[in-house]
Amino acid sequence: MTTLTSSRALQHAASKVYSYMLLDHSGNWGMDMAHWDWVPGVGAASILEYYQQDGGEEIIDRLSEWALAHLHQSGHAKVINSMAPFAIFPALYNASGNPVFKETAVRTGQWMLHEAPRTREGAFEHTVTEQASFPEQVWADTVFMAVLFLARLARLTGETGYAREALSQLELHLRLLEDKQSGVLFHGWNGITGDHMSAARWTRANAWIALAAPMILQEVEGLLPVPASIPQRYRRLMAALIGYQSPAGLWHTVMDRRDFYLETSGSAGIAAGIFKAVRMGLLGEAALEPAGAALEAVLGTIKDDGEVGGVSGGTPVMPTVDAYNEISCIPTLYGQGLVLILLAEAMK
Repeated sequence: MTTLTSSRALQHAASKVYSYMLLDHSGNWGMDMAHWDWVPGVGAASILEYYQQDGGEEIIDRLSEWALAHLHQSGHAKVINSMAPFAIFPALYNASGNPVFKETAVRTGQWMLHEAPRTREGAFEHTVTEQASFPEQVWADTVFMAVLFLARLARLTGETGYAREALSQLELHLRLLEDKQSGVLFHGWNGITGDHMSAARWTRANAWIALAAPMILQEVEGLLPVPASIPQRYRRLMAALIGYQSPAGLWHTVMDRRDFYLETSGSAGIAAGIFKAVRMGLLGEAALEPAGAALEAVLGTIKDDGEVGGVSGGTPVMPTVDAYNEISCIPTLYGQGLVLILLAEAMK
């Protein structure tokens, strides 16, 4: 999708972003890979996407070493949001043949199918490692953090049960989080109160699904028929998201609040989703224009040392829409990672 010259520029940018992720960020919550949770999990999953574009064996070896070094911590983080690191296990098994990766993935997948907390609608409850409880809450984040892993486990094992659950969860999240008026997604849904809580049209929430949906559909292809409602809902979502893109190429952190700051990670995730969806035939090529504008804007946020700027910090469903604009921007592995995925997608 790019010329040779621009491909070289993208490769250089990706190399910088990736290299910055490898630095010692010990003690920095947003950038520290040395633990097991969703933040390093997104970082690892993003590095895998970069590896699949770059092909450097040292990358997959580094991911394998990281996973084995921190796997013992996963037992203390058996919550939906901390399933994110397992998304790389099928690829690690295929690359190394180490049975630990497959056995652990299957054991984890069985926990998700049979034990993970769910809402009354059947969606995974968004459980986290922090001392916080979100009973019967559905968050868009879950689709990337957990459902993507199930789809990849389905591809690895050929077991349709995992694929069926992945498709069911994707459809549930698209349906429960949909803002019927605008077509985009709200950040969360509360099954107890039957509402979207603060009803924020948060950009990064939309990005998690904009990117994860085509990744999931790619994994389950040929295993099960995809319900027609999923691509239909996805196309409506993406058309609506494109309508909220700012003239600068990025999306505001709450997309319908033009007075809020522009946010890099959500913008990168949406653009990466567009590139992938167009390549898969889920979206038409007309969507490449807004994706390209976002790509150019995201490139402008990458500093000389590879740090990605303009990334909002960790964000639960906030009590008010205005509270989203109070979240500080900090360097994070998920910010680096979503940008890395965008660059890898744009080079394909």
